Parts: sequence; C-alpha cells; structure tokens
Amino acid sequence: MKPHGAVPQDHNHITVGADGSSASDHAVRWAAATAAGRRLTLHIVHAVDFGPTGWTDMPFFRPAEIFEWAEEKARVVLSDAEKIARSTAPDLEITTATSMTGGSAWLVELSLRARILVLGASGHGRLGEAVLGSTPSAVTSHAGCPVVVVRGTEPAATPDVRPVVVGADGSPLSEAAVACAVEEASWRGVDLVAVHVWSDTKVGSFESLPPSLDSQSLEENEHAILAEQLAGYRERYPDVTVDRKLYIDGPRSRLQDWSEQAQLLVVGSRGRGGFTGLLLGSTSNALLRQAQCPVMVVRPRQS
Repeated sequence: MKPHGAVPQDHNHITVGADGSSASDHAVRWAAATAAGRRLTLHIVHAVDFGPTGWTDMPFFRPAEIFEWAEEKARVVLSDAEKIARSTAPDLEITTATSMTGGSAWLVELSLRARILVLGASGHGRLGEAVLGSTPSAVTSHAGCPVVVVRGTEPAATPDVRPVVVGADGSPLSEAAVACAVEEASWRGVDLVAVHVWSDTKVGSFESLPPSLDSQSLEENEHAILAEQLAGYRERYPDVTVDRKLYIDGPRSRLQDWSEQAQLLVVGSRGRGGFTGLLLGSTSNALLRQAQCPVMVVRPRQS
C-alpha cells in the first residue's frame, strides 16, 4: 500500500468512497473487481463530515480531540476497505486518502483525475463517515468522469452474464453514455441492451395515439435515431451483441424494469429537451435510489 494520502495523478485508476457501511463495502468490492479487470489502480477515499453531527455547536466541543479521534476512525475505515478490496482482487495496487472537510466537493475534485468514481448507495452520516446517502446526487451532477452508484445485490454466479443496459435518446450526452456502455459490455463479455423511449410521459399515456400522429412513421423515425446512435460500434466492438428496445413512453419504469435484469445500467447526465429519462433530475435520481443494479451516470469529462 502506498503512503497514506497519496493521490494518483493520472486517469489510470478507479476511485471509490468508503464509509464503513455495508453499502460502501459493496461499492468497494465492485470497484476492486472492476479495477482488477481493467488492470487499473484502486484509490479508496474517506471523507469526514462534522456538519450532520451537531458537535461543533456544543459548548464542550474540543476540535483537537475530535479531529484526532476522527483521523483514527478514518484509518480504521480505510484499512477495513483495503482488506475487502484485497479479498476481491489480491494483486490489486491500492492507494488511500482522507479528507477532514466533507465529501461532495472533494469527490468532484477527485473525479477530474479518475477513470470512474464509485459510491455506495447509502451511508450513515455519523461522525467519521462519508455522507454517501446524500452525496451521489450532488457528485453525479458535477463530476468530471462517469460515476457509478452501486445498488442491488451482488451477483450470485461468476462470471456475471447479465447484460449492460443503456438509455439512448440521440443527444450528444447520450452518445457518451452509449460509448461507455459498449465499452463496459465488451470488458465484461456480455450483451448490450439499448433502451430508447420516445416520450417522458408515464407508461400508458399513449394507449391510443391521436389521429394526427402516424404511428408507423413515428416508429420508423425512432428506429432511425437509435440506429444512428449505435452506428459504428459493430466494427469497433464485434464481440458485443446489441439488442435494441424501443418504447413510446415511461422512461423511468422501462429503465428500472431493465435494471432487474442487468448488471449495470448506464445513463447520460442530461438528455434531449423532451426526454427527462436521461436528465439528472427526477427520473435519474429515482434510478439512483431505486434501481436494482449499479447505475453509471456519464457526464462530459472536464479537462
């Protein structure tokens, strides 16, 4: 293990937040397996947030003693997380770091140097633990690399043959999500399911189309949008079989349903104006909270 606090200075690593919760343990295992599969370094980080505790408002608050105790707790959390990572990938190169000034802004800063940033689906928020319960939404809104929030149960079988699922809407950020999803499917040796939804309305909103709408022309147009978005990947990734799924409505329900069959769900951080299913808003926040598998949110990489 490299010296405490050492931060990799390139993009050849995966960063994962650890807080000692079962959710973060799951995230550490996922990140370790992913880093090992891609021959990357794993960077385990722990952020201390004193705000939720209320201790700083108490008359007997003694910063030196509390900080010393928090630093010791951080060492324990990182040590335990490293053991979990080693049990998953014994030969993995691991670095660690701690921040004593809170989590979200620091994680966003770390994302500028990471290949992928990984977070647990929830956290406790007690002193000495990253507040990962509220952090994913803030971090995915501003991160400079793809962010994975690890949800769902760990695979019962190895290797995991479930597909990677991506939301595709034809927008530039959706193109970035598709690129990441195809790469993930190739790395994992599984199929890719590309889900395209025409409207952001609820399922059943178009049980009967208005006479002014030509259903056949509409379907042909949406097929063309999806085909254009997937063009070129067959040549670059001949090992990936792509299954196209088109729906007229219900992006949240469609993607959540597919998360029950997937090992990874990939979405863009924003979508085209009429498709909130790929916006980092109500639908994607719902997926971060309710999906049955890890969710990757892809944003444009910042330089």
